[in-house]
Amino acid sequence: MAIKLIIDSASDIPVSYAKEHNMTYLPLPVTIGEKQYLSGVDISPEQFYEILIESDCLPVTSQVSPFAFEQAFRDVIAQGDTPVAITLSSKLSGTYQSACIAAANFDGKAFVIDSMNVSLGEAILIYYAERLIAQDLTASQLATKLDSVKQNIKVLALLDTLEYLKKGGRISAAAAVVGGLLSIKPVIAIENGEVQLIGKARGSKQGNNLLNEMIANCHGVDFSMPLTLAFSGISDALLQKYITDSRNLWEGRIDRLPVLSIGATIGTHAGPGAIGVAFFEQPDKESHSC
Repeated sequence: MAIKLIIDSASDIPVSYAKEHNMTYLPLPVTIGEKQYLSGVDISPEQFYEILIESDCLPVTSQVSPFAFEQAFRDVIAQGDTPVAITLSSKLSGTYQSACIAAANFDGKAFVIDSMNVSLGEAILIYYAERLIAQDLTASQLATKLDSVKQNIKVLALLDTLEYLKKGGRISAAAAVVGGLLSIKPVIAIENGEVQLIGKARGSKQGNNLLNEMIANCHGVDFSMPLTLAFSGISDALLQKYITDSRNLWEGRIDRLPVLSIGATIGTHAGPGAIGVAFFEQPDKESHSC
């Protein structure tokens, strides 16, 4: 009996990767104006940002339904396998609760893990789950291990604009105007399962420096674990510049830097031009943390 992962589109793992790696991919619905899309299925990140930039309406993402999870669990179990669902943070969406409602119908044969993260942070937990599955862990052992290590995930991102935080009501219109005039670049993190504004810098150069400073202030990147960078928007030019400018963080420590395109769940509030990094902090940290 094999373990089969069930993931949601908020992880920003491409559906093509999910299919290639035998995962079940459940898209979150995204409503823009009067039209609804299935994130990652019938609207790509590039298409999403084209619409976002042109639209006056802020997109709204909905949770994956209990029915979708129930069908996914049923299909996996019917094949003689064990389903393990990894969802975006329960503090950001009802998707985790939907999965739990569905799993309750299968007498302990379906497992659900709250990643307490989203986008690139959720993605690296899924990548680590793949490694553990290859080590022949049971589904119960896998769930226990993922719940243990997820607290070591760090996600830091630099936004290019305050405009979409303003549209989403996370900052005032006056703060957005002042921030735009001063070229303020906010830094956000995922903390305790929620998106938090943790710093601000003036201009892209200072923003990149602040991002690197915050990474350095962590107890250390665990390069034996999955990590990824990510960007939002149509172009990855800002991310490529950041990679070049911060090469001292990565050179000699990792052969290749994986890159994801941030989709609708975080992109709605981040807007285009954001860059981010997700990694596992060294697990032997003391009181020192980022």
